[in-house]
Amino acid sequence: MPVKVVVDTNIWISSLISASGPAARLADEWSNGKFSILISEQQITELHDVFTRPKFFFKYGISRQEIENLISSIAARAGRISLKGNLELCRDPDDNIILETALSGKAKYLITSDKDITGDKKILSFLSLHGVSVISISKFLEIIKSV
Repeated sequence: MPVKVVVDTNIWISSLISASGPAARLADEWSNGKFSILISEQQITELHDVFTRPKFFFKYGISRQEIENLISSIAARAGRISLKGNLELCRDPDDNIILETALSGKAKYLITSDKDITGDKKILSFLSLHGVSVISISKFLEIIKSV
């Protein structure tokens, strides 16, 4: 059974902004079945909200079709996690959604570059006690290289 992973919204954004970067490689590895993604309805909503901001069309030249393809693929293939919305570990409510998704879904890894998560020892310790490791894209790509 593939390892269960929560991918933070910032990573999905990076996967579209830089088609040859590490986040895009991560998305490719997921498409190739190297691991499974867990996601909540709240994160799908956040993805849609973030991706439909005008700057993605104008600044990055990302088409609406590319965005819809990614969101549709994630929504169709990822394991859905229902959240209670009562977790308040991080100052940012959107980050609490990501943390609760990882905990509720019993993810092995949370892939993020968000400093509010990666730089908070209390959050890292709490997640670790529940079996969730916070990891960078590059470290995760190394781990799944042999899969």
